[in-house]
Amino acid sequence: MACDRFFALVPAAGAGRRMKLSIPKQYLGIRGKSVLERTVEALSRVERLGGILVVVSPNDERASELALPRLARVVRCGGSTRAETVRNGVSLLLSDESPFPVSPSDWILVHDAARPFVSPEDVARLIGQVSRTGVGAILGMPVADTVKSIGEGARITGTIDRSKLFRAATPQAFRASRLIEALSGSLDGVTDEASAVERLGDPVDSVPGSTLNFKITNPEDAVLAEAVASILDSWKNQ
Repeated sequence: MACDRFFALVPAAGAGRRMKLSIPKQYLGIRGKSVLERTVEALSRVERLGGILVVVSPNDERASELALPRLARVVRCGGSTRAETVRNGVSLLLSDESPFPVSPSDWILVHDAARPFVSPEDVARLIGQVSRTGVGAILGMPVADTVKSIGEGARITGTIDRSKLFRAATPQAFRASRLIEALSGSLDGVTDEASAVERLGDPVDSVPGSTLNFKITNPEDAVLAEAVASILDSWKNQ
């Protein structure tokens, strides 16, 4: 019986407008490396990945300056939305122009470009999960805070049972054939790959991971990322 194969896809075509920077957030510098370089570097330490496809905008002028590991390839076929970028990337992987030998039965792990502190060990556990079950799964974090619902005027209307809540993160792992089918129709309401696959009626499992796997979205996140990178880099040098 053939072993499952795994490939990562990193959508990196966004403009990062919420960061209010002159450059997309994936190119924000954190202690000498861009966010995107740190993200791909972390994925490259996952032993079972057969390749990493980084999908940037067609008019990206910075991608050629990236220092990426051999496992990574950059393609300029990003779309106007994250979902479009992922769809374009998966389509390329399944085409004759793919830089990797991807088949419809292979697994694609879609990971946000702006999550540079993903743990390779967590990704390995995600891969182990889908290998055992054959069911798509995503990394995320259980909700630790008390969650309130609010109504008009920000008035609290109730408390939600957090034991049944899960903060979706990435990577999100699905077989290439199901992922491209899930993204082939309208992308309205598709907030991540799991939401698209759920519309097909497929089950999706959750795999808890580290809270350090946060997404850099706002300026405050950049400050936190700088601090986290400083600590992690110092640990590597010990």
